[in-house]
Amino acid sequence: MEVDYNFAVFELVFRLFCGVLFIYQGFDKLFVVGMKNVIETFSSEANRKRVPKFFVVVSSYFSSIVEFVGGALLILGLFKPIVLTLLGIDLVIVAIAFSTIQAMWDMKNVFPRLMLVGILMVTPNSWEVFSLRNLIEYFINK
Repeated sequence: MEVDYNFAVFELVFRLFCGVLFIYQGFDKLFVVGMKNVIETFSSEANRKRVPKFFVVVSSYFSSIVEFVGGALLILGLFKPIVLTLLGIDLVIVAIAFSTIQAMWDMKNVFPRLMLVGILMVTPNSWEVFSLRNLIEYFINK
């Protein structure tokens, strides 16, 4: 099969860019800000809206871990369909959380990530040339 390297580079750049955004976002929440502070930030407003603390805790951990691990896996090019699905779910949870807190919230940080994830979801697998998954498959099939 002949590869069009323009499409392969397009997929690589989008995947790396998306991965870097998510890995740093998750890293910040997990290791810089800390989960306790992330949960406290959302808990006060969630309490006023009668959102159960359990939902805030679970969604905060889910979001942080999926962003960090998912970003790393995107950079490596591993489990892309699963990772993109989880990141899509993460973005829906984030949209619900922010919409609950404030009906008219600024989407400048969420919308670009949604577009990146969406674009990566619809790129054909044949464009994914530069990935660890592709390298592993190459040596297995050799």
